[in-house]
Amino acid sequence: MSLRDRKRARTRQALVDAAVELFRRQGYDRTTVADIAAAAEIGTRTFFSYFASKEELLFPESDTRVQAVVAAIDSRTPAEGPAEVLLRALGTVPDTGDDLVGPLAALRLELIRTVPAVRGRALQIQFDAQQEIARRLAEAFADRIDRVRAAALTGAFVGAVTAALQVLLEDPERLASPAELHAAVRAATDTALAPWLRPAG
Repeated sequence: MSLRDRKRARTRQALVDAAVELFRRQGYDRTTVADIAAAAEIGTRTFFSYFASKEELLFPESDTRVQAVVAAIDSRTPAEGPAEVLLRALGTVPDTGDDLVGPLAALRLELIRTVPAVRGRALQIQFDAQQEIARRLAEAFADRIDRVRAAALTGAFVGAVTAALQVLLEDPERLASPAELHAAVRAATDTALAPWLRPAG
C-alpha cells in the first residue's frame, strides 16, 4: 500500500471512529456530516470523497466482504461445492475488518432498528450483496446449481450470518472475545448450510 493509500485509509477510519463517538454521544439524527468532518479534522467537502452520506459510515466494509466472497468463489478447488466455498469465505471476514463484531456493529444494529434511513440502507446493501454473490456462484458452479438454487443458497448464508449477529449483538458483553463471536456465527452458518454440504469422505 502506498503512502497516499495509507493516509486515505487513516482518514477514512478517523471518520468512522468520529461518527461512532458522535452517534453515541448526541444521537444519529442530531449529528451532521459537518460535525463528523470537524471531529475527524477534515473539511466537509473532503468528507464526500470518502463517503456519500453519514449512513455509509455505518457500513464501511460491505464492499470488502462481498469481494472476499467473490475471491473465495474464484479460488475454489475441485473438492469444494458452493456451500463449502461460502463457508470458507466466512473465515476471511476477520481479515477484512472487524466491523461485524466490534463496537460499530452493535451501534449499527441499534440504528437499523430505530432509524428508517439506516434500515433502508442496510436492506439495500444486503440485497445488492446477495444478488452479486448469487450471480457469481451460479456462474462458477453452472454444472451443479442454477440461478434459483444459487439465490436460495446465498439467501440461507446471508440470512444465517445476519440473524446470528442480531441475536449475539443484543448483548455484546456476553461473548468474551471477537473470536468467540465469529465461532458462534460460523456454527449458525454451518447449521443453515448443512443440507447443501457435500458428504464427508
